Amino acid sequence: MNNKMAAQNTHKPTIKPAFQSMLHGKCARCRTGNMFKPGLTNAMQEKCDHCGLTFERHPGYFYTAMYVTYVFNVAEIVAFGIATYILSGGSENPWLYLAVTMVGVLILAPLNYRYSRIIQMYWLDPTLKYQPELSDNHTGNA
Repeated sequence: MNNKMAAQNTHKPTIKPAFQSMLHGKCARCRTGNMFKPGLTNAMQEKCDHCGLTFERHPGYFYTAMYVTYVFNVAEIVAFGIATYILSGGSENPWLYLAVTMVGVLILAPLNYRYSRIIQMYWLDPTLKYQPELSDNHTGNA
């Protein structure tokens, strides 16, 4: 009888996919709590509302995210330049390229900010690992 109860009480944590959690801006440790405040804002929460992880782990923690934003911007400039060339029929007007790339980069700036921080927490911080046991309905401590 005790073996049956022990087998029923054994609970494997649910593993949440990283890409889906990154896309929705979820905490890198529990993949449940939100990293950003709700609404059309890029303001970050101070701590995960589910597991208690402090997002800015030390002063200057998100400086690395500037390099990720730089990579995003370079990729966007190249993509907008190629798209402008193709759609304009090979125009040689530098002002057209400058206008399209500047407007495109400015429009995508909020997404660059958000996802550079998410990428840093998920991929560039070797000390921060996903803990599936924190994904369940109970909360942990930082």
